[in-house]
Amino acid sequence: MAIGRITISRGLMWARRVLRNDQLILAVLAVFVGACSGGAIILFREGISQVQSVFYGTGSERLYEHAASLPWWWILLAPTVGGVLVGLTIHFLMRRKRPSTVADVIAATAMQSGRMSLRRGLKTAIVDCLSIGVGASVGREGPAVHLGASLGGYLAKVLHLTRSLSRTLMGCGVAAAVAASFNAPIAGALFANEVIIGHYGLSAFAPIVISSVVGTMVSHAYFGDFPAFIITQHAGVSFVEMPAFAILGLLAAASAIGVMNGVTAAAKVSAKLPGPVWLRPGVGGFLVGGIAIFIPHVLGLGYGVTDDALKEALPWAILLAAFVGKLVATTISIGFGFGGGIFSAALCIGAMLGGVYGVAVTSVFPAISSGADVYTVVGMGAVAAAVLGAPISTTLIIFEMTGDYGLTVAVMIAVVLSSIVTKQVTGHNFFTWQLAKRGLDLRAGFETTLLRDLRVRDVMASACARVGPEVRLPEIRKLLPNAPGGRIFVVDEDDGLVGTITLSDLADFAFDGGVDDLVMANDIARRHPPVLAITDDLEHALQMFGEWGEEHVAVVDSADSLVFHGCVHEKDVIAAYNRALVETRREEHE
Repeated sequence: MAIGRITISRGLMWARRVLRNDQLILAVLAVFVGACSGGAIILFREGISQVQSVFYGTGSERLYEHAASLPWWWILLAPTVGGVLVGLTIHFLMRRKRPSTVADVIAATAMQSGRMSLRRGLKTAIVDCLSIGVGASVGREGPAVHLGASLGGYLAKVLHLTRSLSRTLMGCGVAAAVAASFNAPIAGALFANEVIIGHYGLSAFAPIVISSVVGTMVSHAYFGDFPAFIITQHAGVSFVEMPAFAILGLLAAASAIGVMNGVTAAAKVSAKLPGPVWLRPGVGGFLVGGIAIFIPHVLGLGYGVTDDALKEALPWAILLAAFVGKLVATTISIGFGFGGGIFSAALCIGAMLGGVYGVAVTSVFPAISSGADVYTVVGMGAVAAAVLGAPISTTLIIFEMTGDYGLTVAVMIAVVLSSIVTKQVTGHNFFTWQLAKRGLDLRAGFETTLLRDLRVRDVMASACARVGPEVRLPEIRKLLPNAPGGRIFVVDEDDGLVGTITLSDLADFAFDGGVDDLVMANDIARRHPPVLAITDDLEHALQMFGEWGEEHVAVVDSADSLVFHGCVHEKDVIAAYNRALVETRREEHE
């Protein structure tokens, strides 16, 4: 009996240690999130197929072939009516009157401690599913990323996980979604770290990989083990061609910049349209339908036309028309308010660009060219990397699809150049550009993100030197030398901040004892002192300390009400940042 009790006791102690092991718990949660994300992607893809079947009579990804056989009025009407339905769905279903995107996932990771609304994620999935199904020139990978992140973020919220664990669980959902979409588990894992989390942490990498693999397995079980694109056999890539690939990288950068500027222009035109906001996607659908009458290749995801470009099944003129048409249709679709992502569209635009360029290079240098299909693959990677700001993930997606080292080197050259040029010209990728349009600049780096995640209320002190407006001068003289930061805060009976008093404010009364009973705190308080709101983040606090030249300021409810809550010193802000930085680094590398 005694031995049995000892065994049970040891077992319970081991169980407690296991349950306190964050990495083990995170690994289990990663499996769950990966499976849920993989299943959600299956439902999302099937939903797109069903909507497309209703509007076009086919659920195939080769929509452009079927659309070519439909009457012109059908091609015009389907995205127009579909756009109106999308607008109405957004109007009645979404409080912010726009579907969420990958940019919102990045913002949630950086500024909301990795917490996201599952309800909003599901609503966005409905809008995106409808948008893609009616023929808008957008992608499904962005919505998949948002849906996976919503699942991970919601679970983190329910379980009250720490900031670091919440971000990791969101990354798990993203990795599983990308892996399930592209049959590329390695690229899915790296995409989550590169684009969403923004850095590579050791402790986050393992659960993200687990989730990515599980998501791929779920997708395999339903769709089969098929790559997103089939790359045909080609001649080996020659290093003599590297200058040609470099030029393609520059052209890809120009295309990526064109997409971002085009979306901006389309959004401005859309905003000036008369009539209700919910009608704007309908107008965008009408314009896309007008293009599709002549170039049906622009409709939907573009996977079918991308596949044909990889097989060299499209003539040069069609490739050129599809490149221009797809670029314009994509900017219209996003700018006029359709839901959806940019990844599929960027791949298609890049494939058309690479195909056109490859035909030209092969015609001029047939002896050394590795074939137009190789340039098609390189173009896909270069445009997608520049738009997404994900050169590593994009290169690995190509490598996982082809398994060709020589081709991957060519892709790397074009990807690096396109990414650098796009970043130098615009200062952004597509997602940070979207956030910048909303007034959020996340380019400052991981350390600044930490400051934005901490609030003044987390570091303020409630025990400050405070007096009422009627307090006499002798008591102020007595309190001031021992006051924290050499500052007294004058607060009225309703907790309203009247002003502050420092030693310099007593200069006129330092040696005049005759006014001791006459002068009160209200008479000498400095009015309208610098203040911080209790909800301000620490990045703003540090900026204000620098601008004001102050080290110790009042913390109030808001700049309008001035209800006094306490005070904060600059050194406390810096200390809180250092603690958060050390803790985050410890969590990432333990």
